[in-house]
Amino acid sequence: MTPPAQPKLAAAFAHASDALAIESLHLSSLHLAQALPRPAVVPSEDPSHLSPLLKWAGGKRWLLPVLQPLWNASHRPKKSSLVAAKGFQRRLVEPFCGGLAVALGLNPKQALLNDANPHLIHFYQQVQQGFRLTVPLKNEEAAYYAARERFNQLIKEGIAQDTPEAAEWFYYLNRTGYNGLCRFNKKGLYNVPFGKYRTIGYKTEFSDYQPTLAPWQFASGDFSELAIDANDFVYADPPYDVPFTQYAADGFTWADQVRLAEWLSDLPCPVVASNQATDRILDLYRSLGFEVQTLAAPRRIACTGDRTPAQEMLAVKGL
Repeated sequence: MTPPAQPKLAAAFAHASDALAIESLHLSSLHLAQALPRPAVVPSEDPSHLSPLLKWAGGKRWLLPVLQPLWNASHRPKKSSLVAAKGFQRRLVEPFCGGLAVALGLNPKQALLNDANPHLIHFYQQVQQGFRLTVPLKNEEAAYYAARERFNQLIKEGIAQDTPEAAEWFYYLNRTGYNGLCRFNKKGLYNVPFGKYRTIGYKTEFSDYQPTLAPWQFASGDFSELAIDANDFVYADPPYDVPFTQYAADGFTWADQVRLAEWLSDLPCPVVASNQATDRILDLYRSLGFEVQTLAAPRRIACTGDRTPAQEMLAVKGL
């Protein structure tokens, strides 16, 4: 027997089809019959929709045409809902905020943005405070490895989250290193190799980002420590369910995937989650009552040169 259609996600995919002028986008009961295209840039005429500051492997800017209608739908009042006040906007909560593609795209008035990577959060907090880069920004291999050594020295000294210098080096290493990776070894030291780009568009100040980031709250810790209420909208994009999960100094294990899904399932607000569409991830979220769809995602890192779209899960609950 064919499972029933899933209206919330179907509507979101239909909206994305219109927004991106997709001529053929057909939903089966649980899967997209054809893949979404791979937009490098989400079209927007709103200058407040800033581009991500960092290169970030696995960024979800391409998913914004699907997330935007779900975000919009979460603001429509229901008969028994508290969401009725004129001008009300939910707080966006991201337990794994990464490169901020989703937050900058949705552009909420309030946001709680968490990540397990404390160096990433330290950089965003420095941007909030209006810091400027004073370190040399050279697209040269020798300069890169010298900067990486200095950044790791700050980590060893235990001050990498206390000084603007560390945030400057983090930005430089991110922009100059290989393919948007942010990787640390078991000792917590940064080990991404040089990127070998022809040209790099460095920024030395971030005043255009300050007004947007100013009201947002940044945190670095476990997702379970976040205080969530009924007026929030949670988008969770954890490390993919793949064998290599060295996302931070501590890997994100299958037990963490289960713990996250169960935590999301119990939240009192609208929840959207994305992940690699492995069989066990799909089964997990379906078993917890989520609406689940799969769609083709653009691969952002492929060492073999294979750009075949991977299958992405999108799960929704509470809308």
